[in-house]
Amino acid sequence: MTQAAARFFVSGRVQGVHYRASTRAQALQLGICGHARNLADGRVEVLAVGAPQALEVLERWLWRGPPLAQVTAVERIELAVVPSVSGFITG
Repeated sequence: MTQAAARFFVSGRVQGVHYRASTRAQALQLGICGHARNLADGRVEVLAVGAPQALEVLERWLWRGPPLAQVTAVERIELAVVPSVSGFITG
């Protein structure tokens, strides 16, 4: 199976609203590995490695997020080299 990797930067009200934990649950459901972590500037960074179609589904979900989130932007950066990761962590 072909693997793809992307880094997403999510802006808006995405810290303190269970965004990372909800992203982890969604990623695991889609078979995606990687991480979600808060950044000092208020954004959440998401590294996602998985099937290209799964990354597309995750990106659409990132625009919605959990009920208390208010997403204003999602920046996607494709990674040329797919990192070797397992599981999905939040930090």
